[in-house]
Amino acid sequence: MLDVPAQALTASADNLFARLPGDFYTKMPPEAVGVRPRLIHANAKAAALIGLDAKSFTDPAFIEIFSGHRPFPGGEPLAMVYSGHQFGAWAGQLGDGRALLLAQVRNREGELWDVQLKGAGKTPYSRFGDGRAVMRSTIREYLCSEAMAGLSIHTTRALCIIATNEQVHRETAEPGAVLARLARSHTRFGHFEHFHHNGKPELVRALADHVIEEYMPEFSEDHAAWFGEVVKRTAHLMAQWQAAGFAHGVMNTDNMSILGLTLDYGPFGFLDAYDPGFICNHTDETGRYAFDMQPAIAHWNLRALALALSSLIPTEMLVMALDTYEALFRNRYRAMMRAKLGFTHDAGRADDQMIAELLTLMTKAGADYTLTFRGLSDPGEAWLTLFAPVQAEATTWLGKYRARMAGEGDRATAMNAVNPRFVLRNWVAEVAIRAVEDEGDIGPLDRILRLMQSPYDAHPGEEAFSQPPAPEYGGLCVSCSS
Repeated sequence: MLDVPAQALTASADNLFARLPGDFYTKMPPEAVGVRPRLIHANAKAAALIGLDAKSFTDPAFIEIFSGHRPFPGGEPLAMVYSGHQFGAWAGQLGDGRALLLAQVRNREGELWDVQLKGAGKTPYSRFGDGRAVMRSTIREYLCSEAMAGLSIHTTRALCIIATNEQVHRETAEPGAVLARLARSHTRFGHFEHFHHNGKPELVRALADHVIEEYMPEFSEDHAAWFGEVVKRTAHLMAQWQAAGFAHGVMNTDNMSILGLTLDYGPFGFLDAYDPGFICNHTDETGRYAFDMQPAIAHWNLRALALALSSLIPTEMLVMALDTYEALFRNRYRAMMRAKLGFTHDAGRADDQMIAELLTLMTKAGADYTLTFRGLSDPGEAWLTLFAPVQAEATTWLGKYRARMAGEGDRATAMNAVNPRFVLRNWVAEVAIRAVEDEGDIGPLDRILRLMQSPYDAHPGEEAFSQPPAPEYGGLCVSCSS
């Protein structure tokens, strides 16, 4: 049985969030959804973060623990309460409606990690939901959180997928699953909003002090500087998303991490044909969370957080921190885009103009975002075919680019280290989903996970997964249930 890992986990259990006042959560066990849960896939890289050996994946106790059918050794399971703004409107109390913080563990490096189950059953915050998750959305989050980690974008991590062997009703009946995910913290902007809008400033302070003490101790006793750090991390996260061509889809304040992590993968999408107004969530009727809106929405969310911290930090200091956001985002995004084009010495506005011209050409041509930048390490006739509708303009731009790169030397290796060959396109995730759901075949899931964990490598024989969708995968639609 899971004796050695269980002993290690028990020894490392450090349930700090459970030491906060009871207003922050409801302590409860998982519902133990489904019957005879079975492991679909487990991730050795994530397991290592909490001191678990991959050998434990074959132990029946592993499946029982991470499906909620057996207590986590030393854990104190709880559902968090928080509130938030959803699509710009105050939604009031929300909370972990289908998630449960199973435990917190401290690894050998001293890092505290949340172990959370998603889809483990109802909680007091489920409202009208069933607390379940479907296999489709579970596979998408499992793959995408690891894809983001592979791109060095701050994110939650995915430990394993466990099938519940029950049907869950969304638009139709679908197979159910539980996702075990990890994060340094699942604390959200909405946590602070909840206590502020419920007139409990002492709990706003208690939560801020908890976050600072554990995750940002350099800001001890300086709440204003801490908020400035939250602004910085959020701005840098947005720069990472925009440079990677990633659209989150539901940037509600309850989906914003206080640590600047990518949190809650629902209707996400990586750009195929470049479209700055790309909307990945078909329920986002107004385009509030379109790709090009993400930096501004993050700023809006930070203003909502600032209001929630107004009992803790003077208004002028909140405003001062918020005013740093635009420059923080712009400078990080510019640096990342210059690296993608292989620019080392800074030509100032000339570089900015070249980047803007390329994005304009990509928009006109509907050029594939990932292939365009990956191909810049050796652009030629094949690269120009991405711009067929505006090939003459692209040829002119390419001439200017080659002249600009003449002073840079050989930059191909450096450029291929920041321009991925593989991203988790929606059609690629769909391949894994269909194989698991229709055939019980985890082979494609395993292959795709490996690609996402090393997305800059060539991976001979897997070139098809680097391409835009074939016709049979065109028109895939994702929503908040995805």
